[in-house]
This record gives sequence, C-alpha cells and structure tokens, in this order.
Amino acid sequence: MPRRGNVSMSVIRRLPRYYRFLNHLKDKGVTRISSTELSVKLGLTASQIRQDLNCFGGFGQQGYGYIVSQLCDEIANILSLSNGYRTILFGAGNLGRAIGTHMSFRQEGFQLIGVFDNSPSRVGKELANLIVRDVSEMEEFCRKEKPVVAVFCLPREAAAELTEKLYGMGIRNFWNFSHFDLAMEYPDAIVENVHLSDSLMTLCYRISNPPVEK
Repeated sequence: MPRRGNVSMSVIRRLPRYYRFLNHLKDKGVTRISSTELSVKLGLTASQIRQDLNCFGGFGQQGYGYIVSQLCDEIANILSLSNGYRTILFGAGNLGRAIGTHMSFRQEGFQLIGVFDNSPSRVGKELANLIVRDVSEMEEFCRKEKPVVAVFCLPREAAAELTEKLYGMGIRNFWNFSHFDLAMEYPDAIVENVHLSDSLMTLCYRISNPPVEK
C-alpha cells in the first residue's frame, strides 16, 4: 500500500466527494453499498472507486460492499477532519462574510479563531461568533493564539503584502480566494486556490461547446 504522502492529488480530491455522498446516504438510513452502486451514483467506474480506496487499505468486503457509516469514519480519518487546525480569516466583506458564516469549519477539520479586516466599517462587527479585528492586531494575535492556517478573502494586492508577514511568522498553510499566486512566491507553502471566476468561465465554455452525442 502506498504511503499517504505519495497518493496522487487526483485521488485526494475525490475523497471529499465520496465523504459528502456517503454522509447523505447515512442520513437517509442506508447502511451498506457496493462499489458498483456507488459508481452509478457518482458517475465513476467501480474500478476507480476501489482503486482510490485501496490506496488507504480498501475497507470493503468482496460480495458485501462497504458499510456506509464505517467508510464515512475511515474517510474522515484519512482527511484528518478531527484535527481542528487553528485558522484565521482575512477580509470581512461579502465573500469573507459568506465563507465565515456558511462554511462548517469544524466539520471540515478546522477551527476559526480570528477574523481580520482593515475597514473601520467592518472592524468591531460580529462574524461567525467572532469580533472582526483590525489587521494591525494580527501579529500580537498570532503570537498568542498560534494559528496555522490563513484564509484570504481579499484583493490580490492586499494578499501579497499580508502573505509576507504571515509567512515570516511561520504560517505555511493557506486557503486562497484572492488572485495572488502564493505557490509561485512561496513554494514550500501548502496552498488551496479557489478561483470562482475560473469555474464560471469553464461553465461558459461547456455551455458554448456541449459534448457531441454519439
């Protein structure tokens, strides 16, 4: 079995989809499912699903399938969803407020402990049960609270300056909604980029170029 650090990112990126769907099945009272049934529901091949899960040990039984609740727990363990990584969010505008309010950080493996902004109209307001702090308080806050993850919901220029400070304080993990390319500037950082406009443009292409029916 390959070491987890050597598992391809394409496999890792499918795990949250498996986890989300299996939790949906569990909530509906489904107790057992085969890889073939999963493949029909997810639009993947049964072989692909088995190969993905076999990277971490398999978990199914031939002729019996997967126990839904058990597989949910196994995938949660693989994704380290119980770690509660201490997280700070920058940008309390529309996007930051949506992320802070509607993301279930604890369920996804993180603990949101601080929110920062530089706008006087936002500082002092409440977001996700936290008081928005001025960015000038960031360094003192980080020394005391020791966050390990930063979420960027701010413009590219602000992200570039902020990253340098955070990196200097030892923060190496970023969930990046800005258009600043952290990975290019800081190759040893762990960065998950979320470009909503890229997704929208991809949708535009797919609508304009539908697949040819065979």
